[in-house]
Amino acid sequence: MSKITQFFREVGSEMRKTSWPKGKELSKYTVVVITTVVFMALFFAAVDFGISQFMNWFYTLK
Repeated sequence: MSKITQFFREVGSEMRKTSWPKGKELSKYTVVVITTVVFMALFFAAVDFGISQFMNWFYTLK
């Protein structure tokens, strides 16, 4: 049981050493992440749609 207690004490110690972003910086990073996720979702949706259309066209050639 003492190893678990020691683990959580060390985790707490490391968390206090961490440099956390400030409010403005956090907002900037949040916008970057959301923009990237939306862009990637649209990109993969377009690729998926393109492949789907190609496969439908290819199968109608029979």
